[in-house]
Amino acid sequence: MPVAGAVPTMRHPLDPDPVRSTKSRTVFALGLVAALTGLFVGGIVPATVALLLARQARREAYASGGYLTGAAWLRRGEQLAWIGIVLAATALVAATVIGVVNLAESSVGRDFAPGVD
Repeated sequence: MPVAGAVPTMRHPLDPDPVRSTKSRTVFALGLVAALTGLFVGGIVPATVALLLARQARREAYASGGYLTGAAWLRRGEQLAWIGIVLAATALVAATVIGVVNLAESSVGRDFAPGVD
């Protein structure tokens, strides 16, 4: 039963159908790869590409006037990309600290016996 007073919105016949942006899926996939490989420092590359693509996808979605969707996928992909960057930075800092501690504990030069000049 139709509601009284509700007028259906008529679209222009030449208007395109709203579709999900293919870049939003790509951003999510790259963000996921970045988060999974972040500890191995390999996550920096897909994270960077995901963030650059997300920027382009937002511009295209804005310019399309609402006919490109997928903002939720973009947000999730950006969050995963930033998680991958943080994990890679954490791994680099941890490796640097471990390397400095090992370098500080190692002996320098030869260790001679006490009676040797």
